[in-house]
Amino acid sequence: MKFSFFHLMPYPYLPDDFDTAYDSTALTYPNANFDPALGSALYARYLDELEYADQLGFDGIAVNEHHQSAYGLMPSPNLMAAALTRRTSRARIMVLGNAIGIRGNPLRVAEEIAMLDLMSGGRVDSGFVRGIGWEYFGHSINPTKSRSRFNEAHDLIIKAWTSPELFSWYGENYEYRYVNLWPRPLQQPHPAIYIPGAGSTETMKFCAERKYTYMSVYAPTRIVRRWFDGYRQAAADLGYVPDPERIAFSVPIYVADTDEKAHAEARPVVEWLYHKGLKQTPEMVTPPGYMSPGSLRGVLASGLRGFGVSTYEDLLASGQAVVGSPASVAERLGDLYAELGGFGQLIGLFAIGPSTHEQVRRSAELFATEVMPVLRPLGVRADVPQEAGA
Repeated sequence: MKFSFFHLMPYPYLPDDFDTAYDSTALTYPNANFDPALGSALYARYLDELEYADQLGFDGIAVNEHHQSAYGLMPSPNLMAAALTRRTSRARIMVLGNAIGIRGNPLRVAEEIAMLDLMSGGRVDSGFVRGIGWEYFGHSINPTKSRSRFNEAHDLIIKAWTSPELFSWYGENYEYRYVNLWPRPLQQPHPAIYIPGAGSTETMKFCAERKYTYMSVYAPTRIVRRWFDGYRQAAADLGYVPDPERIAFSVPIYVADTDEKAHAEARPVVEWLYHKGLKQTPEMVTPPGYMSPGSLRGVLASGLRGFGVSTYEDLLASGQAVVGSPASVAERLGDLYAELGGFGQLIGLFAIGPSTHEQVRRSAELFATEVMPVLRPLGVRADVPQEAGA
């Protein structure tokens, strides 16, 4: 099992009337509520936490992209990754990921990831995401073009990384007379690719066809199991069993010295994440045309519901957060491993909403020293043939 420390870099200072006055932390939430002095301090603190995770021995430190939102203050995750290349030495630097579906110039993503790979000595993993519905509104991009733009941007980036010769690109969404990437990435043929999925059958097949890592997002265990099984079935249809490392489970984690202390401290921050940070209207998440009819039917059939109706107890019971002492967290994650049919990577969100810096450091420290050694042997399947080269 490999373990990553994932950071959203949230802005937790919401007004007292947030619940009644605002529909979401994103898109329409007024930026008058952002205090630049507090934001500056948050960036320094959050980078410190990611660097500390590297020192603790996490296999990866992960950042991602969101726009016009207090939920995550990283409109450019590549900038954060660049800062981490000079202050870390061991962990993979995971950009999970660049929202290539909303980018007007995806070639810039290819260039920046190549630079990061060289700056880090080949430690960069590159995630590609379509972006959330509100981000299409925020960039004035038709959400019905989301899948087409994502697929084409992906193909262009991969070709730019791997082609040793100048080429031209004339596609449905992008046009380049000259593509001649300088610099090229250190890792060959290119950095590892991660794709977060939220139930889209197209995404499952896309990952299976290319043997990319399929990563879950917030959802109850029973639904994540459907996603992982869909990815495994897509791989089976292609004649192979994916290496467990190609399946990544992402979940908020809070560890404290005792169960009582963990739940007392975690309840308000987990509730902040699901009731405030992720507060959004349905049309902001999946505007018409964003998902194919087949994928939308699958999501509706799964029974996935809004986060705001779930209590703290509901979230724990459904596997949408893992909280407790080191022993309790190790046991719960072991149970989730079995319920999900196995996975080879655990991507933990340790800096949850308004957690303090001290709480985040202690949670990560306890996890690294007391939980990771217990779970490390999981995530390996030697009983069946796996994909070649895995």
